[in-house]
Amino acid sequence: MYGKTSVDFPQRVVCLTAETAEIAYLVGAGERVIGVPGTARRPEAAREKARVGGFTTFRLDRILALAPDLVLAFSDLQKDVVRDLVGAGVAVLCTNQRSFDDVLRAILLIGGALGREAAARELIQDMRDEVKQVREYSSVWPDRPRVYFEEWPDPMIAGIRWVSELIEMAGGRDVFPELRAAGNAPDRVVAPAAVIERDPEIILASWCGKPVDAGAIAGRPGWDRIAAVRRGQIHELDGADVLSPGPSLMVGLRRIHEIVQACQATRP
Repeated sequence: MYGKTSVDFPQRVVCLTAETAEIAYLVGAGERVIGVPGTARRPEAAREKARVGGFTTFRLDRILALAPDLVLAFSDLQKDVVRDLVGAGVAVLCTNQRSFDDVLRAILLIGGALGREAAARELIQDMRDEVKQVREYSSVWPDRPRVYFEEWPDPMIAGIRWVSELIEMAGGRDVFPELRAAGNAPDRVVAPAAVIERDPEIILASWCGKPVDAGAIAGRPGWDRIAAVRRGQIHELDGADVLSPGPSLMVGLRRIHEIVQACQATRP
């Protein structure tokens, strides 16, 4: 006969992105997180955990020294460290969300892996409820402000799918909706002339950790013809609120909604 064994959910978890750490905390497994990236900011308690590197610059030795029984990773951009961890015998769960629905599925997947499925479903429902409220607010607007989101300035890269969706949820109209299907940044490069042609009324920018230079955006050749530039509607968004595909997207949604709502109120 086989002896009795005790099987439990992972107890020593290393998170390689800010959103995986945030998810772990919000589903009630924060005490099991033992390592986080330097970008981890939410909740405050996550900042006290051991730091294991940056988004793509991890120290494998630091991660292995923590003896994790699960590492949470995100996207093909972390494929090298994922490969090395798997090669070292570590269990890795790597999600690759691109849309808002993908984000919700990632929360459920991570919550399930941590034995916190019920809490994950509650978190997802809270997020869906807030999205519904924001959508209802702007549903009466006959015409929605045109919005251009810039993820990087050189080359100019438009927003990833979940950002485009946040803009729509917030009551705006993404001027490059056809780029949603492009999962990789090089496929979302746009020409300055194309932005001029689509004439956004709002420009939102978050340059992947680099401070946004609104003056440089406004000073691009020919951009003085763009409505957003003429009206001073260039806004920097915190990358933690819009580029981290997890629960913090709701902070970004609220901020974008505030900007769109204020623009809508002053449209000629």
